[in-house]
This record gives sequence, structure tokens and C-alpha cells, in this order.
Amino acid sequence: MKRLIFLSICLFFSAVSLWSQGTIIKGFTYDDSNGEPLSYCMIHLQGTSYGAMSDSKGAFVISGVPKGEYVVKVSAVGGFDDLYDSIVVRRDTTIIKRYTLIPNSQTLDAVTIQGEGQRREQETRTAVISVTPKDMSKMPAIGGQPDFAQYLQVLPGVISTGDQGGQLYVRGGTPVQNMLLLDGVIIYNPFHSIGIFSVFDMDIMSSADVYTGGFGAEFGGRISSVMDIKTRDGNKKRISGKVDLSNIQTQLLLEGPLVKLKDDRKTALSFILSGKGSYLNQASKLFYPYVGESGLPYNYLDLYGKLTLSTLNGTKLNIFGFRFDDRVNYSSVADYAWNNWGVGANFMIVPGAVPTTIEGALSYSNYRCSLDDKVYNPKESSMNGFTFNLTFNYFLKRSLLQVGMDVVGYNTEYNYYTLWGSQVNIEDHTTDLSVFLKYKYNLRNKLLLEPSFRLQYYYSVGEVSPEPRLAIKYNISKKVRLKLAAGLYSQNLISVTSDRDVVSLFNGFMSSPISSSYLTNTTINGSDTMKGRLQKSQHVILGFEYDPIPQLTINLEGYFKNFSQLISANRYKMFDDETEFIWEKGRAYGGDVTVKYEDKGFYVWLVYSLGWVKRTDGVIKYNPHFDRRHNVNLLASYSFGKRRSWQVDFRWNFGTGFPFTQTQAYYPHYAPDHIYDDYVSNNEDLYFLLGDFNQSRLPSYHRLDLGAKKKFFIGERNTIELSVSISNVYNYRNVFYVNRTTNDIIYQLPFLYYFGLTWRF
Repeated sequence: MKRLIFLSICLFFSAVSLWSQGTIIKGFTYDDSNGEPLSYCMIHLQGTSYGAMSDSKGAFVISGVPKGEYVVKVSAVGGFDDLYDSIVVRRDTTIIKRYTLIPNSQTLDAVTIQGEGQRREQETRTAVISVTPKDMSKMPAIGGQPDFAQYLQVLPGVISTGDQGGQLYVRGGTPVQNMLLLDGVIIYNPFHSIGIFSVFDMDIMSSADVYTGGFGAEFGGRISSVMDIKTRDGNKKRISGKVDLSNIQTQLLLEGPLVKLKDDRKTALSFILSGKGSYLNQASKLFYPYVGESGLPYNYLDLYGKLTLSTLNGTKLNIFGFRFDDRVNYSSVADYAWNNWGVGANFMIVPGAVPTTIEGALSYSNYRCSLDDKVYNPKESSMNGFTFNLTFNYFLKRSLLQVGMDVVGYNTEYNYYTLWGSQVNIEDHTTDLSVFLKYKYNLRNKLLLEPSFRLQYYYSVGEVSPEPRLAIKYNISKKVRLKLAAGLYSQNLISVTSDRDVVSLFNGFMSSPISSSYLTNTTINGSDTMKGRLQKSQHVILGFEYDPIPQLTINLEGYFKNFSQLISANRYKMFDDETEFIWEKGRAYGGDVTVKYEDKGFYVWLVYSLGWVKRTDGVIKYNPHFDRRHNVNLLASYSFGKRRSWQVDFRWNFGTGFPFTQTQAYYPHYAPDHIYDDYVSNNEDLYFLLGDFNQSRLPSYHRLDLGAKKKFFIGERNTIELSVSISNVYNYRNVFYVNRTTNDIIYQLPFLYYFGLTWRF
């Protein structure tokens, strides 16, 4: 592994020295109002084929520019004035530019549509959706502010188990098979127990790329999906922030410069602090007395802070920290709590003489959760460890070469009690090492190729996983595009859940078991031999994009995920000396249709998903509890009035029922503690017998949400926004779970109303 890393770095710098010919124009694009980097700006030398698009950090490089005089045009997605700059190229050298664009709300729609169209032509974008705060603001403001968790639920391929539980499943993958990165740090539980809230404040997010499958070699260690979230820097020019108050939660944000950004100053230092907390458990008793005397049992607190040191040439260092807490108490059913805290730093270095950037991150995080189940015995799980990654980016005229490495080390501990009262403790320490290579090539804006390769080494199981991947897009015309993504994926981390849990909230983390006392069977149906101890999958995704008019985009994708090796809790275990886990395999396949229309204040987003998820463990074939055949999401928004100060939002979701296992019979059960127990007079416990596994279906789920907002502009920098929203407008009784002991049906959230006030300054 050390030799491979050394060889990769040597090859990278050899390529740099070989291809560093001709003039290089490199730099960054920024928002003039706050100094924040602007992503996906188009930088073009007019009258030539030379150009580039700035990346998620605002960086761009144009290589191999011949001598001459040029006019550089810079245009941005999101409503900024175009910027023009005259340059003279005299000899082979490096020209460094810093372009600051001025916001212009009058050109918002036209520029946004044009910029998104150019991005679709120049990026493969197969099975990936980019989410911005602007997109999330189109949602009804449930809880006073839109939230990342709410917007995820309207994306193609994403299935939510409902308003409560905080579980999301992406194209057949379970939550532990989805990787969520926050500035390069792995977040192990990003969603609160009330499923409409995540741990992120929308206003600290710069962007979020959601890969529902077929992701490139820069990501590894997960077999289903990746959510890559980038936070923005604090305001480099002035103190600003927001105060958001609603009837169920409060959010605060403060940002500003410690050392202001100026043209004559080489460095700037800024900060951003964010906090949000819920008092829903207490407030619901006042505002929603009809839900019951105990109210809604959810509370949480999320804190985040970041310092940013940046230089004029784009080199930057971020230092950040976070703490997220969640608590829910379902009366007489379960008491569940978790917390996640971490610290980290990431950096980007911009060498002056070569078309290169170097990025890296180092972080530590700690996660702990516990479930006190009133029906079964309590459980606890914890996970802590570090991550380190380093990536070299080399920009050519029409291509990008990336070489990188990742190191992830973590400890896991899982404690639980069996039905017979025996305590089980599983603890493990492991390190995952990987290197990757990715090459992006653009052939005349017609054919986009992204071959990549990842080599992953799992220390705890002593296995190496070679993982080739490929993404292709072919632009048939300006309006029609075909795309494909495929790859091999592996994973060491597993999540321990029980099919018998009344409320499926708890996830116990551990690495793949290597001891025969935990995992013994190596075949399924006696024929398919399980190779190694890793979970593995293979993805193939085909897509079609069509833009009949600039305001309308239609995207069609079909996918197939083959989960060739999975590890699950042993649902057949009857005695303490039996194995804890069994092998499984499965498939997920289906398709999504997405229609997006945006023009002059109108925004419509329609998604229909059709999918199948199947599993087999060698004994039974079944559909897991998140298998949803049909899923529909309709999101609509309209802004109007002077400066579009009014906005109304609409969201409707329909999903067919999830599989579940029916209770077949009840019987008395008595387990004596010792031979002297008075079994004649002691009371028995009530036990139940389950029917065939997941052979029944819950009723279909559907919910309508509405919202309205009004902005008041006070001077140039202050706005006050009033918002009202309603969730589950027609109060449909969606099933959450059935208490197997009492046979009571517990429902998802009823009709709820929210109101809030937001002051931005």
C-alpha cells in the first residue's frame, strides 16, 4: 500500500512536469457581497474554444493558451452580472486571476437556466442531484425553515419510511450503506428521529451532491450512495446572520470577518457559527393538544462552527467542529437517544506555477446511541475514529486528472442483551486504506468520459478490493443527452438491526465479523460461495436527458444494483451459542422520471419512481421493509409581488405500502431464573408468534404540505420573513407501526401547523 501511494504521487508529479506547457490561466470566482466562492461559473475566452467551469470551491484552470490578446467572459449560475476582462498572453507563463461577480436579481431566472444548461452539457451527472439552499427554499417551511432532510425525500430514488424514524433508503440501500460527508467528515447519523429534520442548518450549506448510485472512485467504503455536503465560509466583508423563531424550534446564525477581505491584503480570516434546537416535546402540548397528553416526544440540539483562513491566490484552511444531539421517548415503547461530535480541518493549496490544486482533510468524530426498548432488552452502540484524505487535481485543456488517498480508522462497540438475559459485547478496531485515480475528458463537448479506479484495503479482514468505475455522457444535441455510470463497490461497516424491533430506530455499528462465532455460513442455497468478509455491490445506471425548452428538463434513469454479498443479523437465532450474523444477497432495480420546470417565479418538480428490492438468505426470499413499489413526489412553488416578496409552496407525496410481518398468535411464556423459582404462582410473560416474514403490506402513504412566506425588506441588508405552513393538510392517518403486545396502531404525524419569523441582517 505504501509503495502504491508513493508511485501514485510520483506519476502525478511526472504528469505535471510533462503537461505544464503553454500559458495557464488560473484563479477563483467570488460573490462580491460576502466574499464567498462561486461554484460552476463559466470562464470563457471569447472567440476561442478555450474555457473552463469553476468547481465547487470556485477554482478554475485554463491550460495551453497560445500567445495573443483575449477577452475573458465570466458568467455565474444564480443571478450575477457577467464580468469581462481583457488579458494579454505573451509567453509560456501562469496568469492568476481573481474574479468577483456582483449580484443582480433582475437577471436571476435567465442566468440560472443558462448556467444549469451549460453544466449539464459539461458534466456526466449520472445518478447525481445537486442541492442548494435556493432549491430547498422551494419547500413548504415545515417547522419554520426548509430542511435538507425534507428536500431529500423529493429526490428520485430516495425512499423515506415516514415522518417519524429519520430513516432514508436510496435505491435499495440501507442507511448504513449510504455515506454522508460534511466537509470530508463522515457523519454516522445525519437525520433526527423526527424524519423531517436533519442536523444541518440550510444557511450554512454551500451545496450538496447526492449520488444515488454509480459514484466515482473518489468515494469508497459504501455500497449504495453518497451525500457530499459542503459548508460555506463565513462572510469575509461584514458581520451578518439570522435569527429564526418558530413554534417548535429556534435557529441562530452569526458570521463575519476577524480579518476583513481587502484587495491590498493577502489574507482574510472569517468565522461562521450556527445553532438550532427543538422544543417540540414541550411546545406540542400547547399547540397540538389533540396528539395526546404526552405530546410529540422529540427534542434535538445541533451546533456547528468554522474558522476560514484564505489568501488572495485561493489557498485556504478551514477548522471546524460540531455536536449533534437527539432524544425521543415513545411512551411505553422505547426511549432512544444519540449524540455525535467531532472536530476537523480541511485545506486547499494552489501552487503558483502549475495548473494544480491540492486538497486534504483530517478529522475525528465520536458517535454513540442507545435504545431502551420496553418490549426487549436495552442496547448501546458507539463508534469513534479519524479520517484523513489527500487529493491532487491537475487541470488540462479539456480534461482533469485526480489522484488521491484516504485513510479511515475507527473503533466500534456494540452491547445488547439476548432474550434470555445474557449480555453480548462486540468490540472491534480497524483501519481502511485506499488510493484512487480519476480522469475526466471532454471531447468537443460531445463525449464526456470519466474512467476511475479505486484500490481499497480493509485491515481488519485483511482484504484488498479493486474497484473500477466508469461514467459516460454523450451530447446528441444541445437538447438531448445519453449517460451511463457503472462500478464495483465494497463496504466493511455493518449495521445491526432486528426484525423484531417494534420501532426501527436503533442501528448498532460494527465492522464485518471475522470470528466464526459470529458468522459461519459461507454459502447461500449451497451454491453461491461468499468470497471474503466484505459486503459488495455492482451498479449499472442508464440515463436520458431532454430539454425541449430552456425552462423544462426531463430526466429518465434506469438502475440495477446487485448486492452480491450482504451481512445481516441472524433472524433464526434461538440460543446464545448460535451465530450472530448470516450472509445474504439481493437486488434493487427500477427507474425514475424527473420533470423540472422553472420560469419567472414558477417552479415545478415532479418525480415518479418505480422500484423493486429483493433479498435472499438461503432459506427465504423476501422484500425488505423499505421495498416501495411506487413513489410520487410533486413540488411546486410560485413567487410573486414586488421583488418577489411573496411565495407559496406545495408538496404532495404518495407511496405504496411497505412490507411487514404480521403477528400470527400470542402465547404465555415463563423463563425461570433458577431452579428454586415458584413457577406455579409466578406470572408468565406474553409472547407472540410471527407469520411469514414480510409477506404483508401496510396501507399506502400520502401527505400534502402547504406553505406561504412574505419578505419585508428593511434597508439594503435587513429582511424579515414571516412564514406559515401546514403538514398533512387533510390529516390522513398514515401507519407508523403496530404495537405487537397491545395490537394498537400508532400513526405518523397528524395535521400540524407551523409559524415562524426569520430576521436576516
